[in-house]
Amino acid sequence: MKKLLLTISSIVIAVLSFSTIAKQPNILMIVVDDLNTDLASYDHPTILTPNIDKLANQGLQFNKAYVQATACAPSRSSFLTGLYPQQTGITDNASNFRDFIPNVVTLPEHFRQNGYWSARVGKVFHYKVPMHIGTNGHDDLQSWDKVVNPIGIDKEVESQLNIISDNKIGATLSWLAVDSEDIEHTDGKITRAALDLLKEQQQNQSDKPFFLSVGYFRPHTPYVAPTKYFDLYPLESINPYIMPENDRADIPLAALADRTNQLTLTLAQRKEIIQAYYASISFIDAQVGELLAGVKKLGLDENTVVVFMSDHGYLLGQHGLWQKGDLFDGSAHAPLIISMPNQVTKGKKTNAIVELLDLYPTLVELAGLSSPSYLQGNSLLPILKSADASVRASAYTTMPTRAFQYYDELKYRNVTGHSVRTSRFRYTEWGDGLFGVELYNLDNDPEELTNLYHNAKYKTQVVKLSRLLAKRKAQAEGEVLKWSE
Repeated sequence: MKKLLLTISSIVIAVLSFSTIAKQPNILMIVVDDLNTDLASYDHPTILTPNIDKLANQGLQFNKAYVQATACAPSRSSFLTGLYPQQTGITDNASNFRDFIPNVVTLPEHFRQNGYWSARVGKVFHYKVPMHIGTNGHDDLQSWDKVVNPIGIDKEVESQLNIISDNKIGATLSWLAVDSEDIEHTDGKITRAALDLLKEQQQNQSDKPFFLSVGYFRPHTPYVAPTKYFDLYPLESINPYIMPENDRADIPLAALADRTNQLTLTLAQRKEIIQAYYASISFIDAQVGELLAGVKKLGLDENTVVVFMSDHGYLLGQHGLWQKGDLFDGSAHAPLIISMPNQVTKGKKTNAIVELLDLYPTLVELAGLSSPSYLQGNSLLPILKSADASVRASAYTTMPTRAFQYYDELKYRNVTGHSVRTSRFRYTEWGDGLFGVELYNLDNDPEELTNLYHNAKYKTQVVKLSRLLAKRKAQAEGEVLKWSE
């Protein structure tokens, strides 16, 4: 009995010692705009991303992380508030979540309210790109102690862009290689500004931990990057994806997020566009490398949690679609890597399904803070402790159709798609099924070429997934207004 009491006492002393000595971790949240999983660490065969690969080897890579909307503003509003798009009120790029939920406490704001120094460089909340580069965009200024809005040569060369239509530059495919150095570009300046902020904090001898979010603009269109990154991908080495002849025959019209002139791209145009997108990715990879090297040089790496992520995925010709705004897996699937001190899952990859709004409760728990009661996500700590663990069985994504802008049949129709991803399937209903249903077996059909909805063999599966989607949709539309009154 005496030995047991001594053992318990020693454990209590150890726990108390740890809680009083251990410092709260810094948080470095790197948010990349319009980046899909075309990364070497995600097994892409030709992309060159050595710095992101290095981060994956130092942390845990989430192979099945999914966004809650496939456009910038609704996705960012979701993971930065911990709420689903229907709950934030943001399902497009035109609105501000504060107009719907004025008293919500955002992720960086929560850290700021709990003793952290909170800062942003570049695009974290929504910006219209490239229009808002160099401004606050649609930022949420109450979330930050400090903001910096760099602007670079990419804004100066917009008149020289290759562009496929007369739409706004950021809404269509446009690109340009520029004979320049990284530091001349907005994203190069973002890296420099972020490190300058950290140096300034050190010089001020601030004892506050930091929450620093660094938001890179590329590879969002226009794909503008230094020429040296274009040279990494010779045009003759690029083989653009060409959809099968009858690919779209079994796809509901509402699912086709077509944009002007994208269905008639020539092979030469496709090669140039993909080259420019990949060049932009490698450019951002270089910035990530410089940023993390700078954090290490400042001696901050040993007590900093690093999150690397994108706001959604991106299509490059699949189903004849380019960019985002659809509900195919390529747009809903986003890269996510978390690296933290003393990580037991270092260098591992997990196939656990997660949602980006799981980040809010995760980072709060890692910092030892209490979570707001209304958060909809699940902490990823069990997965960070064991790559084989799981915290949810499905991921939910929603998006209004874009097809009404392109097809007369859907004009004046208010049609929204709702989609659920399980370990094996993606199931999507448009307008609660009235405007089409999709079912894809991603184990056998990762390109989503065969819609199984009308296949009698999958009738039972359709019923199960429809019920699951209804449950997830109800959760996403759940009442959370009591805290915002």
